[in-house]
Amino acid sequence: MKQIIKIGIIGGSGLEDPKILKEAKEVSVSTKFGKPSSSLTTGKISNVDVVILARHGKKHSIMPSNVNFRANIMALKEQGCTHIIATSACGSLKEEIKPGDLVFLDQFIDRTTKRDSTFYDVGKVCHIPMAEPFCPKLRKILSETAAEMKLNHHKKGTMITIEGPRFSTKAESRLYRQWNADVINMSTVPEVVLAREAGICYSVVAMSTDYDCFMEDRPPVTIEEVLKVMKQNADNVKKLILEVIPKINYTECKCQEDIKTSIIGG
Repeated sequence: MKQIIKIGIIGGSGLEDPKILKEAKEVSVSTKFGKPSSSLTTGKISNVDVVILARHGKKHSIMPSNVNFRANIMALKEQGCTHIIATSACGSLKEEIKPGDLVFLDQFIDRTTKRDSTFYDVGKVCHIPMAEPFCPKLRKILSETAAEMKLNHHKKGTMITIEGPRFSTKAESRLYRQWNADVINMSTVPEVVLAREAGICYSVVAMSTDYDCFMEDRPPVTIEEVLKVMKQNADNVKKLILEVIPKINYTECKCQEDIKTSIIGG
């Protein structure tokens, strides 16, 4: 029996518009890990089933360390999502990644310290492979579609996820550049890890909103600057996701198989 494709969208601001989302319904759910950050909005885009979740709550009231990542991913898994497209604002650590550019991540560096990063913390142990953490098939569809749409984008990039909610010091920013990280945010980890444990293909549309504070000739980033560029970027990201959703046509992927050989104990 062929698997039905269902797309989860995390942080999909603006996609809940009834003109975009057909048969829209709001669903409140709970999981064994608690409640997700927001109610889920379900419906169809281009006749494909989608589920939209606001990572930081619908009013952006949940700071990064307090996001219940396990409940968010589990809620999408229990809704039957096979793929997740996540959106995330980020700071640029490279001059060539300009504010307004999109980056389709292929690697991450984890600098978080306070987050539950596995579903298997009691009874069983999960050693999930993370060499290629983001779904390469989904990233390819995103980057090819961005090229067709003539959006400024980068086919791959390394995200460093910090705990937050503060921004980096100049010393930290310079260190992350030495590590060859491309962009920086507060949300990709452990979301990407949990998606792989859940057997879901996961990719991120990272939206560069600013240069991190490594540039001596620029003032440090402010939240006002971030929000301004995010607003400008939101329409492009929305259009990109609308184009990409009907192109997601695969159900067999290593992302969905790794979990089957990763659990010990129990």
